[in-house]
Amino acid sequence: MNSEVYFQPTRKKGSWWKGLFAGGLIALLAAGIAMWLATGVGLFQLIGNLRTGRTLLHVDQPTVVRQIAQLQRLETVKFTMDKIISGERGSPYVPKLLISDRLLLVAHGEVIAGVDLSGIQAGDVSVQGQTVTVAVPKAQILVAKLDNEQTKVYSRDTGLFSTPDPNLESEVRQEAERQLRQAALDGGILKSADENARTTVTSLLKGFGFTQVNFR
Repeated sequence: MNSEVYFQPTRKKGSWWKGLFAGGLIALLAAGIAMWLATGVGLFQLIGNLRTGRTLLHVDQPTVVRQIAQLQRLETVKFTMDKIISGERGSPYVPKLLISDRLLLVAHGEVIAGVDLSGIQAGDVSVQGQTVTVAVPKAQILVAKLDNEQTKVYSRDTGLFSTPDPNLESEVRQEAERQLRQAALDGGILKSADENARTTVTSLLKGFGFTQVNFR
C-alpha cells in the first residue's frame, strides 16, 4: 500500500506588512530626495513645518529678487476725474460776437499710479534668516489719459466772422490731461501707491515663509 505525504508551505506571519512598510519607506525617501533637489526643502524640515502648521520654502536672495522683478509694473492705485474744461480763441480788440471761438469739453479720464519693479537689483534685497529687507522704488504715475468714448465736446460757439480753429480741441484735451494729472497728485495718489505696493510685496514675501519684511 502506497502512502502519500503532503507538505504545506508555512507562511511567515507579518511578512506582507513588512514588505509594504519597506516599500512605503523607500518611496518616501525617494520623494524626499526629489523634493530636496527641486526646492531645497529637506524632508525632515518639511515634516517639522507641517507639525507647526507653517510652510517655509527655501528662498534665497536671488530668488527673492527674481520673484519681485516678475511683478514688473505694479499698478496699485487708480484715480478718475470728470470735469468741464474750456478753451477760447479771440482778440482783445474785437468783440467776441464778431471774432471768437469758444469750446467746452466734458472730460473723463483716469490716472494710474504704481511702482516699476522690473529693474530691481541684487543690492536692493537683503535676506537674513526669516527676515528680508527690500528697497522698493518710489511710486510714479504710470498712466494719465482721457477716456475718448466718454470725453466729448459739450458746446462750441464761434463769432460771426470766425471759423472753428482745428487745433483748439486738441489743446483743450491736453489741458484736461494736465489738470487730471495734477488733481491726482494733489489727492495723494503717489502716497497711496507707495503704501499699496509695500502691502503687495509684503504679502508675496510672507507667502514664501518670511516672518519679517522691512523696507528701506
